[in-house]
Amino acid sequence: MSDNLGIIIFYIFAAAAGIQVLYYLVFFSRVAFYKRRFDEDHPPQEALSVIICAKNEERSLPKNLPTVLQQRYHIHQQPEYEVIVVNDNSEDDSKYYLASIENGYSHYRHIEIKQAAQFIPGKKYPLSIGIKGAKYDTVVLTDADCKPGSTHWLSMISQGFENGKEIVLGYGPYYKKPGFLNKVIRYETYFSALQYLSYAMAGIPYMGVGRNLAYKKDLFFKHKGFTAHQHIASGDDDLFVNRAANGSNVGVVINKHAFAYSEPKTRWKHWFAQKTRHMSTGKHYRFGHKLLLGLFSLSHFIFYPAMIAALFYMPMLYVTLGILGGKILIQSLITFFALKKLDEKDLFWYSWLMDILMFLYYVIFTPALFFQKGRSKWK
Repeated sequence: MSDNLGIIIFYIFAAAAGIQVLYYLVFFSRVAFYKRRFDEDHPPQEALSVIICAKNEERSLPKNLPTVLQQRYHIHQQPEYEVIVVNDNSEDDSKYYLASIENGYSHYRHIEIKQAAQFIPGKKYPLSIGIKGAKYDTVVLTDADCKPGSTHWLSMISQGFENGKEIVLGYGPYYKKPGFLNKVIRYETYFSALQYLSYAMAGIPYMGVGRNLAYKKDLFFKHKGFTAHQHIASGDDDLFVNRAANGSNVGVVINKHAFAYSEPKTRWKHWFAQKTRHMSTGKHYRFGHKLLLGLFSLSHFIFYPAMIAALFYMPMLYVTLGILGGKILIQSLITFFALKKLDEKDLFWYSWLMDILMFLYYVIFTPALFFQKGRSKWK
C-alpha cells in the first residue's frame, strides 16, 4: 500500500471512529446513564384516553387488552382513564369480542369503522377518529398486539408530562424468543430506540413509536392531525412527532414497567417487509434530523471497511489499534448500560456481531429511503 493511499485510508478510519465515539458520548450515553425514577403508585394528575386501533386482531385483543383495562390509575377507586378501541374494517370476529366486554368495564368503549377512508392509507384515519372521540385532553397510544409491561404503565407514562411536556416517548420492545432472527429484531429495535430516546433527551426529538406514545390532543389539532402526511401509509407515529416535537415539549419515560411489549415477526421476509415500510418514512423527516441520522449511519457504514484497510498500513498500525481499542472500550461500556436500561442486557454478548451486521442493514434497507413508497394498507 502506497503512503499516500495509506494515510488517506487511515484518516477516513480515524474520522469514522471519531464520529462514532462522539455520538456515543454526547447522545447515547443519555440512555445508558438515565437516572430518573418513577413512582409506581403516583396519584393521577390528569385523566387519560388510551386509543388502540385494531384490524383483524381477534387473537391479540383477548391476550393484551385486559392488561390495558386493568391499569392501576384510579382516584377514589374509580378509573381515571378511558380505553377506546377503534375496530378498522376487521374481517374477522374482533367486533364480537370487543362488544362482549363492554359491560364489564365502565371505562371502555369501542368504535366500529365499516368503510375505509379514500386516499388516506394506513391507520391514520381510524386513529384520527379515536383521538377526536376521546373525552380527555391527553391521549396514550398503543397497538392491539402490544401488552403493557405492568399495571403501572399509565401511571409512569403520565409522569412524563410533568414540567409542561406535550409529548411522551416510551419504549416498545419485542418479546424474547429463541432463534437468531429474534435477536436481530430486538437489537435493531433497541438501536432505533437508543437513537430516538437519546436525541429527544438532547433536545433534538425526531420520532416516536406508536406502540408506546402519548401526546396532548391540543397539539394534535394544532398541527392539523396527520393532514401533512395523510397520503403516506405509515408515519402515524414518527412523522407526527417529527412535525410536532421541539426541543422543550418532549418527555422520555424509560422503565421496564412502562414498556409496551409486542410479538416479533417469526420469518425473515415478514420482518424485511415491515422494516422497509418503516424506513420509507425517513425521507420525510426534517433536513436537520436526516443530517444527524445520516452522518452517524455513514460513519457506521464506512468504519469496518476502513478499519480493515487501515490495519494493512503498517506505519500507522499502532495508532490504528489504539483508536480501535478506545472505540471498543467506550462503545462497549455505553452499550452495556444502555441495553441494561432497556432490559435487553442478554443482547450484550451479541452486540459487536450486531454492530458489524449493521453494515448489511444499511445496504439492504437504505434504498427504501429513496424508492419505497409504502403499502396502502397497515395490516
